[in-house]
Amino acid sequence: MTKFMDVHHDMKGITADQLQAAHKADLDIEKDENVHFERAWADPQSGTVYCLSEAPSAEAVQRIHERAGHKADEIHPVPLTV
Repeated sequence: MTKFMDVHHDMKGITADQLQAAHKADLDIEKDENVHFERAWADPQSGTVYCLSEAPSAEAVQRIHERAGHKADEIHPVPLTV
């Protein structure tokens, strides 16, 4: 399994409750694609949201996000952490 950081743009003004709801929507169906969403961060001012996950592929991450109603604009593998 690989870690992925995905980025969502155009979510300007997102609230903590909305971020929590979006994250929960992913968690509710993540097992369907063998994905685990670990954490999400948001900058309401810029409208950027970041999600860290572990998954078999970027495509699996995107399928979950699409089904949850918030397609990622970018998905990056993160093969190295310290």
